[in-house]
Amino acid sequence: MGIRYIKEPGLTDPVMIAAWPGIGNIGLIALDMLRRSLRAEQMAYIEPYQFFYPKKVIIRGGELVELDFPTSEFFYHGSGKRDLILFMGEEQPAEGGGVYAAGSMAYSMANLVLDVAEKYKCRRIYTSGAAVAPIHHTARSRAWAVPNAEGLIAEFKGYDNTVLMSDIEGRGGEGNIAGLNGLLLGIARRRGIDAVCIMGEIPVYLQGFPFPYPKGSRSVLEVLAAALNMWIDMEVIDELARQSESELTRLYEKLPDEIKQQLDRLKESTAAAAGFEDLITEEDKKKILDDVDKFFKLDGGGEQH
Repeated sequence: MGIRYIKEPGLTDPVMIAAWPGIGNIGLIALDMLRRSLRAEQMAYIEPYQFFYPKKVIIRGGELVELDFPTSEFFYHGSGKRDLILFMGEEQPAEGGGVYAAGSMAYSMANLVLDVAEKYKCRRIYTSGAAVAPIHHTARSRAWAVPNAEGLIAEFKGYDNTVLMSDIEGRGGEGNIAGLNGLLLGIARRRGIDAVCIMGEIPVYLQGFPFPYPKGSRSVLEVLAAALNMWIDMEVIDELARQSESELTRLYEKLPDEIKQQLDRLKESTAAAAGFEDLITEEDKKKILDDVDKFFKLDGGGEQH
């Protein structure tokens, strides 16, 4: 069990980008947009049997013919100018029923992904996910960057709309990346491979909901376009972002005025640079998130999903 190759293309000095599901599916949406835009082809996959239970069984003509597992696939784009390997995981392997990768299975999967990176001599690896931030859903999402090598810091400080996670006020130069996005960076560092996690911001009041957040995905794509020195078509992601903001605003307007007044404070120009606790107390935060939880689960007609 391990990696199964469908094609073994010849690639020149490629870069790898990897993403898994997470809050707002920010990284996975960004990578899927890139895959579609480049028309990247499948090159390999990780056999799922040691990592996942089947999602379902497939029955045809009354006969059980197949087990359907979460996919973990590699795609490639060879242009001669900027060769890429894209890895997309449909699920993170987790022990104990968690959402994010944990335990020996996660470590094994991260190493399999890096085995492919080393096989093709990838000069850099990017991972991508969400950064829960004190912003309003009508605001532009920033990208938070976490490099695994000191030599990368200056580069990512220089990109537009990008901030180092360690520079966010109130973090004291520290931070944490959940799941395989962070684990892959750490193992890559041990193998001597440069790697960076790029996270798109999502409003703190949306963190507990299964809403995709393409605004955050766009901020990730902007940084990737700059770092890879390539043009990325943003038309589709922009349309998704407009639709998402419209739907979220529709739901937002159903909130009681007192909650909206609190959250509207996040529209202030200083909000993005401040900690959430500087704007709203912990007690208020808990009440707001509880109330948002109740109201954002209601449909337009008031029916519970």
